[in-house]
Amino acid sequence: MRRLAIPFTLIALLALPQAAGAATRQIIRGAGFGHGIGMSQYGAYGYAKHGYDYKQILAHYYQGTDLSKSSGNVRVLLQTGSRTASFTGATSAGGHRLSPSKTYRVKLSGLSRVLLYDPKGKRLGHFDQPLDVTSDSGLVRLNGRAINGVSAGHYRGTLEFMPSPFSGLAVVNSASLDDYVKGVVPGEMPSSWSPAALQAQAVAARSYALATDAGGPVFDQYPDTRSQVYKGADGEAPSSNAAVDATAGQVLRYNGEIAVTYFFSTSGGHTEDVQNVFYGAKPEPYLVGVKDPYDNISPKHRWQIRTTTARLQRRLGSLVRGKLRGIKVLKHGVSPRIVWADVVGTRGSVRVRGATLKSRLGLDDTWASFNRFSTKTKPGKPPTQTPTTPTTPGGGVTPTAAFAGKRVRLFPSTFHPGKPARLYGSVWPAPDRALAKVQRKGKDGRWHTVGRTRLDKRGKYNVAVRGAGVFRLVVGDLSGPATSVR
Repeated sequence: MRRLAIPFTLIALLALPQAAGAATRQIIRGAGFGHGIGMSQYGAYGYAKHGYDYKQILAHYYQGTDLSKSSGNVRVLLQTGSRTASFTGATSAGGHRLSPSKTYRVKLSGLSRVLLYDPKGKRLGHFDQPLDVTSDSGLVRLNGRAINGVSAGHYRGTLEFMPSPFSGLAVVNSASLDDYVKGVVPGEMPSSWSPAALQAQAVAARSYALATDAGGPVFDQYPDTRSQVYKGADGEAPSSNAAVDATAGQVLRYNGEIAVTYFFSTSGGHTEDVQNVFYGAKPEPYLVGVKDPYDNISPKHRWQIRTTTARLQRRLGSLVRGKLRGIKVLKHGVSPRIVWADVVGTRGSVRVRGATLKSRLGLDDTWASFNRFSTKTKPGKPPTQTPTTPTTPGGGVTPTAAFAGKRVRLFPSTFHPGKPARLYGSVWPAPDRALAKVQRKGKDGRWHTVGRTRLDKRGKYNVAVRGAGVFRLVVGDLSGPATSVR
């Protein structure tokens, strides 16, 4: 399950040169973080902050589900691959009484047998079935590093040692449903969040654990984002434990069956239908896209990547035929997430899924739009001055647009005398007849609007500027590359 994360920057995509006399930028604007199915965690937090309780939050994200009670154990894979493992704090293992202050070792023998050794290396027994290790204190420490990243972590319930279906020895933690969820909630959601959000997370985690099976007969769940992040007893927090206790045993059901309660970090303002993200999945009435009005507290609610065509083409690799022109979105889901898009090259187009673009480009979500914005400069002649042409305080004339005979209104106080130049280029896909703002970077480091021009039906523009400086065009919320005029 995709968990909350600190926002990250795609260094390879964002490392761009400074303003130049000619530049082309591929601009990716997106929203959300995660797969977009089920409960948005930031959205749930937003609902909690607006006074909604966990039942209302769950009812919103999982349409038509009902709360009920369930119980059982969850078996989580902690280690695999090595032929040995060790533990401390146990009082019983395979019928042998152990000292909780001592460390014991388990070794794989052949393909189907495990051996137990005491601290001095004496063999205590061999076992053809999983070796179960428990403690009267309720906690056993597994030495070494587990798959969840925890080293020498403490776990409730039982540690099971057995031959792994992959290789080496498998160590599995079998914990009661609520003990398992206590180790999950603070791994998936900050324990400092509102009680209602934590309670909604507890029910979702509990339901997901019972409704899914990642490991067949050996284990039920991975301890990481392949299933749910599980840190064991060391990851627990008082606030999240209180949320688990307040919802003890509660799960969500749809038509009597425990619901697969997917959850993720940030929706961007709308979640998505399951079949539009997990391709081939059948539609589920409780996994439909819904509005998410309070998700805007997330730092990943909106994001943008600016890169070059060459870098974008390298990431897309074999999906590009010829030289890359850009990416054209063909079909959206119920949210703006991409279902189908074309990678457009000079030798043709390749149709791809939104998830393919997300993977190839390292995007946070499939909610994305793509634009190519190019700007070049060339010397220009000052427009002919007429009695009706306003002049700037510095004596220059207000330039006119040579493109399509359209006049560009420039703000006189922001222009300076100097040789005239022209900015020209295009935006693709073309926002037909869009009005663009001409902006100049001031000494204060801010961009100031100094004129306007309109794109033609092909997204092209051509506008006069005067004086040295750094300029750019802005179309809606899309800003083009900064371009120097000397």
